[in-house]
Amino acid sequence: MMELGISTFGEVHPDGVAGKAVNANKRVQELLEEVKLADEIGLDLFAFGEHHRPDFVISAPEIFMAAAAAVTKNIKLSSSVTVLSSADPVRTFQNFATVDLISNGRAEMIAGRGSFIESYPLFGYDLDDYDELFTEKLEMFLQINKQEVISWKGKFRAPIQNQGIYPRPIQESIPVWLGVGGTPASAVRAGKLNLPLIIAILGSSPAQFVPFVELYREAAAKAGHDVSKLQLAISSQFYMAETTQQAADEFYPSYEALMNRVGKDRGWSPMSKPQFDYLRNDGPLIVGDAQLAIDKIMAQYELFGNTRFVAQLVTGHTPHSNILKAIELYGTKVAPVVRKETASK
Repeated sequence: MMELGISTFGEVHPDGVAGKAVNANKRVQELLEEVKLADEIGLDLFAFGEHHRPDFVISAPEIFMAAAAAVTKNIKLSSSVTVLSSADPVRTFQNFATVDLISNGRAEMIAGRGSFIESYPLFGYDLDDYDELFTEKLEMFLQINKQEVISWKGKFRAPIQNQGIYPRPIQESIPVWLGVGGTPASAVRAGKLNLPLIIAILGSSPAQFVPFVELYREAAAKAGHDVSKLQLAISSQFYMAETTQQAADEFYPSYEALMNRVGKDRGWSPMSKPQFDYLRNDGPLIVGDAQLAIDKIMAQYELFGNTRFVAQLVTGHTPHSNILKAIELYGTKVAPVVRKETASK
């Protein structure tokens, strides 16, 4: 049976001030309302994405997870992603273990290299070490996750000799997923390490990722792992309303603003309405009523056999009441049908 979750970057209108961050304060309170609602209607996961930009309020996912743990009971809480390359694995583990204790065993981590690179200069890392940093930091985190006392030596961090890392989680270990965007080496890495994989499908046809998923499973099989037990998640940008036309009309201004803001940094062409219509009709965008969302999530399931779907919320200019309504529709109209249909397959 498929798990259904939500991820967010915590979009915010920048305050542009050193203090008195009114917009940030309001957005944080809204995020707590969103995760509380997601828990109440029975969704499986809420994930907070790390960024270090003025237009996203989440730079410390674990802090949000801890706050969310205090106002929820059952929902799993995760990062999406933790930019492990520019973080300290020891401190990161301690933070996640603490959240796990606060939440009675509901903490997860999605680790990634980061599609946004602001954290590298911010924390004093060289982008030339992009791949090597992630490999080393992930290796260290996984060792800490398995062992109470470790000895470790690497290139980018001071060595540790026979030291305990505390606190320890209430779970046997923190579930660690790898978050990827389509780099083949990432699929192979996840397969070899027998780690769950989450793929963000944002601009390309989902069918294009079938070879990527096959590569993941082949790598796991070659490494001697049980492929039938692999966990796979698909994440796509998402918005719902009572009708598909209403959803498209309400969502487009926020989506256009986000894509053009990010695209300006990356040299993308400006977002157009025809491009948006293509993405929601034939591409990965899930923007519509309950039946459309069910159909597109199930179409992905037929392609990938994924065990989890994570809806990436884009909020932007959309009134918060509409975002809450989208979450409610997702949890009450879509999730029960998808769970029922995937439970029988």
